[in-house]
Amino acid sequence: MAERAVEPAPGRLISTIVENLGRVVHAPDDTLRLVVLCLVAEGHAIIEDFPGVGKTMLAKALARSLDCRFSRLQFTPDLLPSDVTGVNVFNQQQNEFEFRPGPVFANLLLVDEVNRASPKTQAALLECMEERQVSVDGVTYPLEPPFMVMATQNPIEYEGTYPLPEAQLDRFTMRLSLGYPPLAEEARMLDEQTSEPPLASLPAVADAADVLRLVESARAIYVEESLGRYVVALLRQTRSDSRLYLGASPRAGIALLRVAKARALADGRDYVTPDDVKAVAAPVLAHRLILAPEARSAALGPVALIEDALAHTPVPV
Repeated sequence: MAERAVEPAPGRLISTIVENLGRVVHAPDDTLRLVVLCLVAEGHAIIEDFPGVGKTMLAKALARSLDCRFSRLQFTPDLLPSDVTGVNVFNQQQNEFEFRPGPVFANLLLVDEVNRASPKTQAALLECMEERQVSVDGVTYPLEPPFMVMATQNPIEYEGTYPLPEAQLDRFTMRLSLGYPPLAEEARMLDEQTSEPPLASLPAVADAADVLRLVESARAIYVEESLGRYVVALLRQTRSDSRLYLGASPRAGIALLRVAKARALADGRDYVTPDDVKAVAAPVLAHRLILAPEARSAALGPVALIEDALAHTPVPV
């Protein structure tokens, strides 16, 4: 990527990355923006949608847009944890073991069909997602920032899969879906993919250093004390809801505030508002909630319960 004489404003850079993704992935702009906000918030995303809507394409487009190191893992039932993290191999010439890093040593890791691997292999992602490091045979290896895991799974096919446990889901900052594109967009996509696929010529509009600058800028966004209490009140509202067997965790609150900060940065503000929290509450919290039987029998979903929690949580003024 060519050097820029003047660094763009954080909000403008985020918009540029989103626009670049839109050249390849025909999904709502809000969804593409959430993916970039997740990156800026130092989070991980799980994309749950039907086959063939562009989940893998989105991850590849993000990696190309950022000109960063990209790795892809296809999770299968026979995949081992060492296939993810890496393994120590004996070097006969030097008469010692040497570590060969696995695919997880990248800036952007795509885990395709994450629920097809065994729980033992799924657990290989826990340490790297939460602590940004990998431990092999008693030795810890740090992961170079920025680091983001984008996992995909199919919500309609469960045969031969291993549903992610709550501890694993809670480490994903947000869960997203792309959905089917509108008629005109789908027709344009068919024409693009059967002539000159746009991913092959997609330019990089930022690099790893740009992402780190965005991360630091997001961390510096101001959060008023009452707004922090508002987030805690929202979390407790989900925990006290009898229709939920399990409400949002403190980790969920941290993730919610980080994404709200990233949203404020994208909008060109240096402070967080209640609207920032409300706008990202559903994608950040929905996948962390476990519904009670009465909610399932009433055909209520987690998004509806989050909206209800937002409605019953007093907004700071």
